[in-house]
Amino acid sequence: MSIIVQKFGGTSVGTPERIKAVAEICTQTKKREKCNLVVVVSAMGDTTDDLVTLMNQVTDYPTPRELDVLLSTGEQISIALLSMAIQKAGYEACSLTGWQAGISTESVHSKARIKSIDTKLIKKLFAEGKIVVVAGFQGIAEGEITTLGRGGSDTSAVALAAALKADRCDIYTDVDGVHTTDPRIVDKTGRLKFIAYDEMLELASLGAQVLHPRSVEIAKNFEIPLRVRSSWKPEDNGTLVVNNPVSDDIISNNFTERKSKMIEGQRSVRGVALDRKQSRLSIIGVPDEPGIACKIFSELSHHGVSVDVIVQCVSQDGHTEVDFTVNRDQAEKAKQELDIIAKSIKAQRTAIDNSVVKVSVVGAGMIDQPGVAAKMFKALGDHKINIQMISTSEIRISCIVHESQGEEAVKCIHEAFGLSEVNS
Repeated sequence: MSIIVQKFGGTSVGTPERIKAVAEICTQTKKREKCNLVVVVSAMGDTTDDLVTLMNQVTDYPTPRELDVLLSTGEQISIALLSMAIQKAGYEACSLTGWQAGISTESVHSKARIKSIDTKLIKKLFAEGKIVVVAGFQGIAEGEITTLGRGGSDTSAVALAAALKADRCDIYTDVDGVHTTDPRIVDKTGRLKFIAYDEMLELASLGAQVLHPRSVEIAKNFEIPLRVRSSWKPEDNGTLVVNNPVSDDIISNNFTERKSKMIEGQRSVRGVALDRKQSRLSIIGVPDEPGIACKIFSELSHHGVSVDVIVQCVSQDGHTEVDFTVNRDQAEKAKQELDIIAKSIKAQRTAIDNSVVKVSVVGAGMIDQPGVAAKMFKALGDHKINIQMISTSEIRISCIVHESQGEEAVKCIHEAFGLSEVNS
């Protein structure tokens, strides 16, 4: 019997009425596909925020252990209520916490990574004909409750799909698939029928909030097909995330549909992303000597600072300037470390700028399509948007611009590549 994993986010189970609607989706899937079904859910709506507010009324400095114990309760409410709704609909269901589902993690509170999953209990429940409802976002390490951090429920779902060798993993959310950019920025976006893992991983890492990067990475490594769907329109197929969309089985025997899919697959740019959580750091008056860059970034790495875009200026009078970006939540820590590094290498000074954003275009077809960068830069130039830094890969071009021009940059690039015309 096939195995399907479904995941529902907080808005999808935000009210009792929504939980009943999700139960209907689950039972219809079980009935239609005659499959073994695992359902992973997040906490209801704003439950996690409410728990944090409650915590703040008790203490400003909770221990990571107790914070995980507190936050993990949100998902337990969801799994119990959804299991009850499924049972009321006439199907057997059993709710499991993350640790009951066999999810073992690293011993790191608030941002643990999954190490292994023991699926014995889930398979036993399958044999009993039950729909298994699992709390996302949580696991266990050496007897202690742990949570997986932001996007943890996506990661739980895909990791379970990999451990169970599931046929696919459906991620139900409040959008109807992966769009060519954020619909909150651009009124008319295209919707992708399918997208490659690498493209989705880049978009997720660059600020697109549909899927968490770790979940896409796991799906890619274990070749688990992901489908992003709307829990409000469950009949819609949404967006399929697979390894090679054009050559996989998703291409039908209908020639017109096949031709349409192939044309879409050949687009050089598939999406535009905006990352608002960037900061730019500079170390100025750096002695232009061999090994200096290694010393700077080795020290930052040693202190847990992850660096993104890097630019080194042309040397003048034996000195240069090195600029780089980091995630904004690491900016102050990075600045403190950079001040220490500057003294050790006899650089002149350091600076920090928190008023930047990163706008990126992504597409696997870019590697074979000349002129993508030129078109992107022309669109920005025509709108008087100054590019501060540039970073590229085979399937991505990123530009650092001032935060006041971030949304305008997304709009003009989206228009330049005709992404509103992508077939939905």
